[in-house]
Amino acid sequence: MYKAFNTFIDDLFAFIIKMPTAHRLACFRDDIVFLIYLYQRYLYPVDHTRVNEFGETFDEEKKIEEEKEEEKTASQESKKDR
Repeated sequence: MYKAFNTFIDDLFAFIIKMPTAHRLACFRDDIVFLIYLYQRYLYPVDHTRVNEFGETFDEEKKIEEEKEEEKTASQESKKDR
């Protein structure tokens, strides 16, 4: 997030402050690279089913967390029944 904010500030100062044309072009080059990055993030989203270097997937972690939450709610309900 700070990179996006920094890019915006650089563009703002590129228009306001007198500076060499080469530096202004360098600021806009950063914008172009940032836009390409955002476009690639849009085209290639994270695959949560892909196995990582530890042999785990995001889906497995999510299932484990859901099971823990179900156990917690079940134990809380059993305590209320007593």
